[in-house]
Amino acid sequence: MPTILSIETSGKNCSVALFTDHHLVQLIEERTEQFSHSENLHVFIERILKETHTQPKDIKAIAISMGPGSYTGLRIGTATAKGLCYGWGIPLIALPTLRILAEKVKETVADILYIIPMIDARRMEVFTSVYHKDFSIEVEERAEVLTEDSFITYLNKGKTLFLGDGSKKFQEICNHPNAYFLEDQYPSAFQMGDLALKKYQLQQFEDIAYFEPFYLKEFYFNKK
Repeated sequence: MPTILSIETSGKNCSVALFTDHHLVQLIEERTEQFSHSENLHVFIERILKETHTQPKDIKAIAISMGPGSYTGLRIGTATAKGLCYGWGIPLIALPTLRILAEKVKETVADILYIIPMIDARRMEVFTSVYHKDFSIEVEERAEVLTEDSFITYLNKGKTLFLGDGSKKFQEICNHPNAYFLEDQYPSAFQMGDLALKKYQLQQFEDIAYFEPFYLKEFYFNKK
């Protein structure tokens, strides 16, 4: 039964979880508008280890949410995970952030045909992908500029669930009867347990020296 430390910092939610096999041992997370990952992440990791009486030698791998998402958040999470993997001599597991977000509705998709997680980007743009209700991938991760006709192919086929902070933009312009929205949902380390365990069992690890987050788009900034 491997013990895996999971880290999610792709957005406003700074989230750390410890799993042993399929079982959640402890979760610590905090969502703020100020993206407080640099202040909170190491504190949360130390708290989890201390409060669960876990030693670094007990942890067999670290799982990281790999993006897309906040450039700064992904950099902080990745740098922390890589540093710990180097220091503790354990492998790194990378999980797609949009799949982590989609996992939030894994137990509640009875009559939903498609699941479309959305992460807020700039203006009317989101990072998104499309999953069938059995979680097979219909559309890989992409940046999408939202219009009234976005995802019409899937909406015309059946009930489609949108979730994530980017879905609010689409809710404002989408009036399709098959569109359903789940508000205030953010990627969390809570949903990383099963995904990380599967990759651990398959020995699907990243090259710690060369791994980089999946930004999907190049980082850009405004000059004063």
